[in-house]
Amino acid sequence: MTDISSPQIAVSPPRNEERIGFLLVFLSALMWSLGGTIARFIDAGDSWTVVFWRSVWAAAFLLCFMVWRDGWRGTLKLFRGMGLAGLAVAFCFATASTSFVVALAYTTVANILLMQAGVPLLAALFAWALFRERVAVATWLAIAAVIAGVAVMVSESLDGAVSPIGDGLALLIAVMFSIATVITRRFAHVRMTPATCLGTMLAAAFAASQASALGVSSHDMGFLFAFGVVNLGRGLAFFATGARLVPAAVAALLGTFEPILGPIWVWLIHSEVPSARTIVGGAVVITALLVHIGLEFKRQTRPQRAGVTGVPSPN
Repeated sequence: MTDISSPQIAVSPPRNEERIGFLLVFLSALMWSLGGTIARFIDAGDSWTVVFWRSVWAAAFLLCFMVWRDGWRGTLKLFRGMGLAGLAVAFCFATASTSFVVALAYTTVANILLMQAGVPLLAALFAWALFRERVAVATWLAIAAVIAGVAVMVSESLDGAVSPIGDGLALLIAVMFSIATVITRRFAHVRMTPATCLGTMLAAAFAASQASALGVSSHDMGFLFAFGVVNLGRGLAFFATGARLVPAAVAALLGTFEPILGPIWVWLIHSEVPSARTIVGGAVVITALLVHIGLEFKRQTRPQRAGVTGVPSPN
């Protein structure tokens, strides 16, 4: 959920802090890219059981992270201060994280992650539709390219090549993350970490009501722990800590490592090869996103007036 279009100008962090921010945001993308690979090691047949334990472990980690960072009083204050905007972000995240696990049973990891790559541009589209935010011509072109790329990937479900459920859930993930991105930008005081922590709690509660059984083997529990803590929890913690230290366009650029690396890990470890249409459509989406981020980065670093270095906005 990276905002790459904020017009605000802020004081640039010290160079060493910015480097730490680069590393943390990259590590967040790396952690998130491991999700599909970890999930493929889990033998539990009920997706709701997987959603439950992944969400429980992620919620426990995020809660501990916030208490370590802000203390018990600070953590409670963050939850109380979220308001309706935080609840909306939590709902979007709960829906997206649940859909990710369920979608893995119906489609490839590449299909899911490459559709998610277009989230920043879809967020710009929703911001225009809901709040009439101005969208540059270059952004409109990038949005059109993303829609075309997604259409290529989804076309496999239209002719029966793959399950429409998987592609539908992958699209739902992208839509939910896009809406959450818009809400987060519109309500800048809402902290991402408590909202996503609440989202994992909501996902766990709903999954518990749907699962046929919650018991899993010790083998599965080990990978469920990694799925929740390493993939989801640590990814969010790294991003929440590092994104504020780097320009928004750079955070978005580093975030593209998730949809790029994710399919590679699954291919190398599980021999899951994406289809030709997924590769073509994904290449269109990634190219459109990278070109748009490049133009945005150039805009943010352009001097505000003669002789003054432009200061990019932190996320």
